Amino acid sequence: MAPSIKNQIKSIRELKNYTQEYMANQLGVTQAGYSKIEKGKTVLTYVKLVEIANILEVSVEDVISFDSQKYFNKINRNNNGNILSSTDNNSTALKKLYEDKIMLLEKLLERTEVELNRYKEKFGEV
Repeated sequence: MAPSIKNQIKSIRELKNYTQEYMANQLGVTQAGYSKIEKGKTVLTYVKLVEIANILEVSVEDVISFDSQKYFNKINRNNNGNILSSTDNNSTALKKLYEDKIMLLEKLLERTEVELNRYKEKFGEV
């Protein structure tokens, strides 16, 4: 797989705020298996690329030619071609993204604490 395609997939996934686990579940593979796709350790077939593009809700061409600068320029303009004020929809969208990330990090921390407690119960305090 071309190095750029794996980076494009990862960039689009992160912009969509999708986790590797989510992508893996949608593709019917493990998270580790999906991670290998983004790291370029797995040969990516065209069929799999089409599946990934569908999950990301973009075309295969968009994945191949993805340019984050063009993406941000596009979302910063409304239908009339005027730049949106940063206090308008952009700040609301950014706030939502940060809140979602905080929620995901809190879940991860909670899961880690559960695993740590399980480890302590099994092996005792260190």
